Amino acid sequence: MSKPNRLINEKSPYLLQHAHNPVDWFPWGEEAFEKARGEDKPIFLSIGYSTCYWCHVMEREVFEVEAIAKEMNRIFVNIKVDREERPDVDRVYMSALQSMTGSGGWPMSMFLTSDLKPFYGATYIPPKSKYGLAGFEELILQLEEAWKTRRDEIHKSGNEILDHIREASENKRSKEELSKEMLLKGAQQFKNGFDEEYGGFGEAPKFPRPPGLNFLMRAYNRFSDTESLQMVIRTLLQMARGGMYDHIGGGFHRYSVDRYWRVPHFEKMLYDQAQLSVNYIEAFLITGDNYFGGIAKDVLGYVERVLTSPEGGFYSAEDAESALSFDEPNEKEEGAFYIWTKKEIDELLGEKAEVFNFYFGVNEYGNAPLGSDPHSVFVEKNILYIANSISEASNEFEMPTDLVNRIIEEGKEKLFEIRDKRPKSHLDDKILTSWNGLMITAFAKASQAFGDKRYRERAKASADFIIAELYKPELHTLLHRWRDGNAAIEGTLEDYAFFVQGLIDLYETCFEEKYLEAARDLTQTMIKDFYDEDAGGFFDTSGKDKSILVRTKEDYDSAEPTGNSIAILNLVRLSMLLDFQEWSDKAYSSVLAFSGKIDQMPYAMPQMLVALENVLFKPKQIIIAGKKFDETSYRMLKEVNSRFIPNRILINVDSEESQKSVTFASKIVINELKTTAYVCENFACRLPVNTVDELIELLKI
Repeated sequence: MSKPNRLINEKSPYLLQHAHNPVDWFPWGEEAFEKARGEDKPIFLSIGYSTCYWCHVMEREVFEVEAIAKEMNRIFVNIKVDREERPDVDRVYMSALQSMTGSGGWPMSMFLTSDLKPFYGATYIPPKSKYGLAGFEELILQLEEAWKTRRDEIHKSGNEILDHIREASENKRSKEELSKEMLLKGAQQFKNGFDEEYGGFGEAPKFPRPPGLNFLMRAYNRFSDTESLQMVIRTLLQMARGGMYDHIGGGFHRYSVDRYWRVPHFEKMLYDQAQLSVNYIEAFLITGDNYFGGIAKDVLGYVERVLTSPEGGFYSAEDAESALSFDEPNEKEEGAFYIWTKKEIDELLGEKAEVFNFYFGVNEYGNAPLGSDPHSVFVEKNILYIANSISEASNEFEMPTDLVNRIIEEGKEKLFEIRDKRPKSHLDDKILTSWNGLMITAFAKASQAFGDKRYRERAKASADFIIAELYKPELHTLLHRWRDGNAAIEGTLEDYAFFVQGLIDLYETCFEEKYLEAARDLTQTMIKDFYDEDAGGFFDTSGKDKSILVRTKEDYDSAEPTGNSIAILNLVRLSMLLDFQEWSDKAYSSVLAFSGKIDQMPYAMPQMLVALENVLFKPKQIIIAGKKFDETSYRMLKEVNSRFIPNRILINVDSEESQKSVTFASKIVINELKTTAYVCENFACRLPVNTVDELIELLKI
């Protein structure tokens, strides 16, 4: 193995993957910037993440090649960034890349001036020209010549790109008032792009977009819009049937390369598991269909088994590729861990294989995407997907559905046992505050919906870990990343927003006010460090790190919601929980700040539409007071949690201690002998009730 470069001292799994490259890599920081300025060199900035397939390809083809590395070291100061560790850096240069090329992705390959201004960008760059792309060897020589002879043009281009990013981040208010018509317009735009046959939106590749499903379920609830609900149900069913879902081990892969959700890009991300779990839980609450609840439980089981650290936090991701064998650990292929030959399954399951293969679409030719490389790992290999239903298999083989189901379940158990002995995919074991916040929400909501205390304890373990390791209580500030005993990197808006959301959801599950108090304190810091007092809304960064040249305000809810969308929702919920009217006002002014973009393209901002709905239609406030977790209290909580009531806040207090509560219950609850439920809207409460049946009637209003 070659002598390590300075990345060997980093904690990021992605940076450590590159620590033995012959490239003289620097981490993002002043040492690299000073070298670029002192030697008058441009910067090559490479951004990716440890489970990114094409990042691995570019490393093998470019960064491990001695001759290319020698030229890189001569021409550039080379900086490697983990986008998951430094979302602030990634956001600025992804915006730059999109303004240059109209698209983006990872690996991101950016060329910067010595003062960090971008002047050329691309994603994956092959070593030599192919796929219609310029080769890396040729490109860097061209850029070297441009740096020498057209320096003024380069600086001008960099300034123009940064100006464009700043302009795109500016708030634009609508001429119209905030209204439900914006919500209806958003639902209609989703309908216009819906794939009625296979679910999802648009053509291939298909990405799960949980914020969109969140919004559509609320559109159904608010406007009795059954078409919105049908889109959600169709999409969730098709995703769970396809190969994008891991039918053997649970969990969702990143996205599908085809329209049918069949052939996935195989990495598994924590944020997908968290948000999709919530989508399936809410679909279960709406429909009462245990199928959706079962998928959610399987996903959470995968997270517990694979992505949960001994300390209680949640790891970030599993890689798309893995070794083909233990004998050749460096011979890796995407999806190798997950796919099967028909022969393997036949030998494992014997006479029952025929039923299993019919159900999961297994055949001897495999189900490689059309046009695949004949040497592809998919040739004669199968990605399991539900090709036929249990009832269709029952008819095909003339056997009872119970027997078919048993054959399928026993087959899955055998395949899991064998698969577990294969070389595992790389596990990115860093713990991110933001993504842990999303996962805390998922486990908390699962505990509410299914009444399972284990899920509640899992959420508490993560929250307690973040508070112990990544929270500075004396400053009420958060750090972003923990790994190998080291907590570092200033928290971004997403860290505060996602973690506070998780704390609120956890409070509404266990009713321990320490979590609500932490949410309150962190929100105060979030407002101080990120809120735009002039225009409303929140910046993505605090502005303390001067190497971040633009303070963006992300507004596109894609695979993850924006920090702004969740921060605004938190303000609404906390204003109701704590009786902080000024936070409600800030929520309103923040949605108003984005209203121009909401009005023009609501499809791009579905979680912001959820925030808008919460601003327009205040959450229902439900208080259950009595002896905590006595029989009546328990039954009342169960009744509330068994219903899809998206606009609600839930408080459970001991009536004898209610005056000490930080919640607005201290102003409502009186010390009564009987367990009592209060249902309020805008702090105006209906008459309190003492029975479950009476509470049910209040919930219907």
